[in-house]
Amino acid sequence: MARYKHIGTSPRFLAVDLQRQLLLGTFEHALNHLLDHELGLSGFDARFLQ
Repeated sequence: MARYKHIGTSPRFLAVDLQRQLLLGTFEHALNHLLDHELGLSGFDARFLQ
């Protein structure tokens, strides 16, 4: 008879510190900067933040 290993499926949340994850000079850092500072996202705010 097979002995199956129990796998815990309860959700686990990990804290993410973007200042430490997004290293200067990487594509991810540039994309984050563009989204936060350069692009106007007010159209999305009007639609999704009611």
